[in-house]
Amino acid sequence: MQSSAVSPWFSRLPPAVQKLPWYSLGLLAIWGLSLGLRFWGLSRFNTLVFDEVYFAKFADHYLTQTFFIDGHPPLGKYLIAIGIWIGERLPWLAEVPRNNLTGSWLAPWSYRWVNALTGSLVPLVVAGIARQVSDRRSYGLMAGLLMALDGLLLVESRYALINVYLLIFGLLGHWCLLRSLGLRGGQRYGWLAIAGLCFGASVGVKWNGLGFLLGVYGVWLIAWGRKTWENGRSRRAAANSAAPAAPFRWSSPVLERFASLSPIAIVVFLGLAPLLTYSLIWIPHLQSFGGTFWSAQAELLSYHRRVGDNATHPYCSPWYTWPGMVRHVLYFYQTGQTPQEIVPIYGPPLPSGAGRYIFDVHAMGNPFLWWLSSSAIALCCALVIQQVGLWGWQRWQKQPVFVEAAQAAIAPGLALYLVINWAANWLPWMLVQRCTFLYHYMGSSVFSLLAIAWMGDRWLHSPSLFRQRCAIALIALIVLSFLFWLPVYLGLPLSPSALQMRRWLPTW
Repeated sequence: MQSSAVSPWFSRLPPAVQKLPWYSLGLLAIWGLSLGLRFWGLSRFNTLVFDEVYFAKFADHYLTQTFFIDGHPPLGKYLIAIGIWIGERLPWLAEVPRNNLTGSWLAPWSYRWVNALTGSLVPLVVAGIARQVSDRRSYGLMAGLLMALDGLLLVESRYALINVYLLIFGLLGHWCLLRSLGLRGGQRYGWLAIAGLCFGASVGVKWNGLGFLLGVYGVWLIAWGRKTWENGRSRRAAANSAAPAAPFRWSSPVLERFASLSPIAIVVFLGLAPLLTYSLIWIPHLQSFGGTFWSAQAELLSYHRRVGDNATHPYCSPWYTWPGMVRHVLYFYQTGQTPQEIVPIYGPPLPSGAGRYIFDVHAMGNPFLWWLSSSAIALCCALVIQQVGLWGWQRWQKQPVFVEAAQAAIAPGLALYLVINWAANWLPWMLVQRCTFLYHYMGSSVFSLLAIAWMGDRWLHSPSLFRQRCAIALIALIVLSFLFWLPVYLGLPLSPSALQMRRWLPTW
């Protein structure tokens, strides 16, 4: 898997075209698309949308030193507060519509723009992870493009919510860690330290940011355990003067490098560093409102126990329904008489059927991207199980078993990395008794998206014309799906019949 690999159709382009910096240009185009989608009409709904009633309000309370009780660590609100502080000092916001729903007269743009900017960077980080784990630039571009076409990320990025911060810090932690694996000495330790800082920041947004770190621990434990076992087997074979059987090798060099991380490095950079970062994040909060670090953690734990006992919501969805996107979340709903109408905010909505147009925002993924990604990660799970079976057969027969990576739709090493991180971000929700929502699956969905992106990239570079056409059809289907559901991501006016056309499942 070399980054220099080119598809048959690309090799037929003129040399001057081939020499263009396509990777950089592609990333720039993806970022431009992401920026445009997030900043377009960012102030359209002059109100607090969904959990903005908590997070935008709490962010403003930090600026006004107003005491509040929250159920999450403070980093996400700090970042929104920074956006408010900067945004309210920009001259072009002086005459825009405002509201005082947070307790201060604020322009919606001021409490949303940092989210929009942060969300626009997530596809670039995903592209970086794909390139680092595979050494393929084309895979990076494919993954970045598909991430830019995810509807749930788009919706979460356009409002003052905090899931996008959890996501980008967790993914940055993975990117920095993967980058460190190809380095030595001080450079490696520097990137490991940054990775630890990012993982700590992800937990500093929400506790479920621990899933990103849990996935790293899982991959490292398997890589380290296998290395230790193989070394012991080689020593035993040498002591018996027998030639050791050739080991089964992961097809991803990056995953083999995981085993080069010593337990001390894991403890220091991926244990103590995140813990220290998480602890330091609390200092501004404690200085503002008093208390101790441990009392704050006890209060958070008590809050989640209380919520788990009796909280209900019409858009709750159990964890096992998320891969199928059985239930999305309604963030905003208003009706109006014309598409250009400024929807009513301060009064009650019009009676059902009174409005000719519906302004509706749903937190939902791109359906075809979501379902294809879930199918791809299921294939990854099957491949990992197959590899474990082959390894067990090899041990029993005492003969090496090799599987050519080129014969597999997904390289076994990459499949292992994706499956472990997908499961680490998803399966812990089995233990949660409280009301849960589709957006809790965002961390896992990135790794399932990386699975379908890998398949699409391999097909696009296949010598088989049929597979190339399948890849193009897959991309076209995802793009068309994104455009079809774009009105419910952006809250564009739809007639009742047009909105109903986009409700494909009874639970939508």
